[in-house]
Order: sequence, then structure tokens, then C-alpha cells
Amino acid sequence: MLLALETAQRLHSPGVQGKGLDKRALGTTYQSLRQTPQERILEFQTPRPHHIASEAPVIRPLLLFIGFLLFPAALQAAPGRDWSRTVTTTPQGAFVIGNPGAKTRLIEYVSYTCSHCAQFVAEATQPLKSGWVTRGVIAIEVRNLVRDPYDLTAALLARCGGAARFTGDHEAIFTAFPRWIREVQTYDRATQQQPEGQNETETLIDIADKTGLIALMVERGIPAMKSKTCLSNTKALETVMAMTKRAVEQDKVTGTPSFLLNGMLTAAHDWASLRPLLPAPRN
Repeated sequence: MLLALETAQRLHSPGVQGKGLDKRALGTTYQSLRQTPQERILEFQTPRPHHIASEAPVIRPLLLFIGFLLFPAALQAAPGRDWSRTVTTTPQGAFVIGNPGAKTRLIEYVSYTCSHCAQFVAEATQPLKSGWVTRGVIAIEVRNLVRDPYDLTAALLARCGGAARFTGDHEAIFTAFPRWIREVQTYDRATQQQPEGQNETETLIDIADKTGLIALMVERGIPAMKSKTCLSNTKALETVMAMTKRAVEQDKVTGTPSFLLNGMLTAAHDWASLRPLLPAPRN
């Protein structure tokens, strides 16, 4: 198997969290990849009293009462924007789910072959969205930390539909984790080394095809040919591997899932330990 896939495979074994990462191998891989071509707020305004300050305590409630009778909708909070539907990208290629200007940025390092990551997505997605993301309190920045060739394959496919499709495709891959990871284990036993003459792109496509990822993407509305094109995208591969390099060398991440809150690495690795670190959710 080519160097990029060999290094990714050494980073972690499928479904195991917290093992050390081979930093030297990661750096070599990154270098080899680089050498590869390619308010509104509705407010009832009462008139300012002119020279009748002593009557203000009576007039103001009366005006508010009249206003409520005439314009009841205007006194209710305007429907807020659902920020969970907003997905943008950072200059480094990470996807940001939610309000880009949120005061709290939660950076989530994930691996698609990580069982703990799949469990986190299953437990935390809905409460995070409803309590924080939808209201614009928190933005979640999803970054990749590649563990193995299968993780790399899934990461490239999750990115395939762009920002508009990322959230759904990302969650779908994790939802399919139990079934997909069994296929990965079967494939891994059958192919202990890269077939002679097969290049890196062909290996990624073979993995995606034989482990059911291409079929999953078809179910999601992405044609098989587009998935194969995405797996051939050298720039996307470099982006994913650069995030992995940053996780290890700059952010000092040692396992997945890992979380940074406003740039600071936390000790949390699951929803139970992350939840107390978040700001109070809005009602």
C-alpha cells in the first residue's frame, strides 16, 4: 500500500480510541502528499410622556395593554433563525455547522472508524443542535484526524457533497457505523496488502466499493461516479491530511473524539464529559 495509506493505517486501528500517533510517519506522509500534483427585535415603543411624568406609571401599562390587544404578534419574540442549517468552511477546509460568529466555537476532531466518535454523534447531535447550535450560541467545527485508509475513504466521501450536504452525509456515515465497520473488518482481513499495480486512488475506490460506502452515498443522492471522482481528488486528500497533521502537532490531540473550546484543548472525550463545559443553553 502506498505511503499515505500505510501511514494512516499505522495511526490507529479501527474502533480503538486514544492510542498514540506516529508523528514522524505523519510528517513524512504529509510531505509526500504535498508533492503529489494536484434584532431583529420586535419592541413595543411607548410614547415618551411630555410634561406628564407623574402620570407615566399609569399611562405606560395602559398603552402596553392596548398594544397587546391590537398587535399581539408584535409583542411576541420573532421566530429565530435555525443556525443548524448553516454550514460554512474555514480556510483550512474544515466544515463549520452553525453561526460562524457564535461566541463559542467547539472544534470536534473525529475519525469515521472510531466507535467512540460514532457513539458521541449518536448521543450528542440532537441535544447540541437544539440547545446551542440552532440558537446560534455555539458553532461546531468538524475536523478530521485520519486513523487508517478506511477513515480516509469515509472522510473524502463525507466532503464530497460540499458544505450544503456535509451535515447529513457526515451523520449518515456514523449512523451506518455498525454495519459499515463489519465490512471494513472483512475487507481488511482479505486484503492485507495493496494489490500489485494498484495506486492510491484505486485502493480508496476499492475500499469504498467493497465496504458499502459508495452504495451509502448513492442512497444519499450522490452518484457512484461522483464518489469515485471525490476519492480521486488530491487537493481534498491533502486538506484532510493537513488537518490530521495540525491535530497532532499543533493542537496536541492524542485520540478521537477530542474537543477544543475556543481554541483550548479539553479533557473531554464523550458527551457526558463535554456537556458540563458548554455555556448554559438558551431556552
